Amino acid sequence: MADEKEGAAEAPKKSNKMMLIIIVAAVVLLGGGGGAFFMMKSSSASPKTPDKGSVTAIEEPLTINLADSHYLKLAFSLQQTSDAGSETVDTSKAIELAIDEYTGKTVAELSTEKGRASIKEDLLAKIVKAYTEDKTEKVMDIYYTAFVTQ
Repeated sequence: MADEKEGAAEAPKKSNKMMLIIIVAAVVLLGGGGGAFFMMKSSSASPKTPDKGSVTAIEEPLTINLADSHYLKLAFSLQQTSDAGSETVDTSKAIELAIDEYTGKTVAELSTEKGRASIKEDLLAKIVKAYTEDKTEKVMDIYYTAFVTQ
């Protein structure tokens, strides 16, 4: 009978330890989840979009060689930021980047909206980087004015 009393006395201690472990684990998980939520919320806040400035058109459409003896006729304009001032930017960097981006692509890649959007997004990122000086973006978007594959 003495053994039964000792076993009964130990049961509440194990129960209290287990309850304490569960509470600590729940607090850690909830704290970590809450911290992650606030970190993601603050990091997902989009940076301030620059104000639009003038639009500079590429004068001549580009003819770009695609894969399998196809080609792309591409014309586009650059949306400058107001930080670029009233001067038009030199479009030669954008032309070179567009040629590099589209050369060798397949017609299949360019025939879907998703494919065109993906390639345009890549091109835009490269153009924005090329036209950023002293942490000031001078170009913020590109607009296609002609896009013909053959």
